[in-house]
Amino acid sequence: MSHDHELQSMLSFGVSICEQAAEIALRYFRLPLSIRNKLEGGGFDPVTQADQEVEQFLRNELGHRYPDHGIIGEEYGKTEGPSAWQWIIDPIDGTRAFISGATAWGTLLGLMREGEPVAGVVHVPYLHETFYGSASGAWMKHGEERRMMETRPVERIEQAVLYCTHPATFTNDEDRAGFERVAARAQMVRYGGDCYSYCMLALGQLDLIIEGSLQPYDIIPIMPIVAAAGGVVTDAAGGTAKHGGVIVAAANRELHRQALELMRG
Repeated sequence: MSHDHELQSMLSFGVSICEQAAEIALRYFRLPLSIRNKLEGGGFDPVTQADQEVEQFLRNELGHRYPDHGIIGEEYGKTEGPSAWQWIIDPIDGTRAFISGATAWGTLLGLMREGEPVAGVVHVPYLHETFYGSASGAWMKHGEERRMMETRPVERIEQAVLYCTHPATFTNDEDRAGFERVAARAQMVRYGGDCYSYCMLALGQLDLIIEGSLQPYDIIPIMPIVAAAGGVVTDAAGGTAKHGGVIVAAANRELHRQALELMRG
């Protein structure tokens, strides 16, 4: 089997299990929840039973189908495998949205080969939407609709719609000031969104996302989707985004270049 055919088969499987996992998450949504704070003694990083059960389900499914693949998940850490393939799981991206009844949370599943992100899935259970991509294209699925995604051609910050989940994600003054410089020039700035913002970037609904404090599992599944739609995702220095931190995602190279310049001051 060729690498590409193998990759498409894995991506289809990933889409399928993320959609199946939706049933688990929705069982807990908008109901009284037991919430544990992972940052005892300061700060708030919530985790719920839904996060844990979704990840356990995905791990089990992946383990049965691809027993030699590695797995890294937000809740249960790293499982080594002898294969060059590795799966990255964020069971519920947007847990804060989830626990406050907002709908733009999703299950993220990324696939890496030899340490490089090659395919990704974002399934948004309450909205019944799935976004997925690899080098062969980026797609949105909603019910019977399947639509190829493409980012917008907007090339000037002054015409750009900028999203950021929350300005508090910037942990130092330099990054916050950089974001403010971009925000001051953008046509419109909106807060919120979590993983859904990146899906809307790929779908051509917004143009820029800049935010901080991302973990690898927050962004690795998203990188191949945005890239396949024509977008660019890097860290604030223009390097790979796969380690997380401050992320700059743009609809195209020119917009990305301007955003990085403003971030650097």
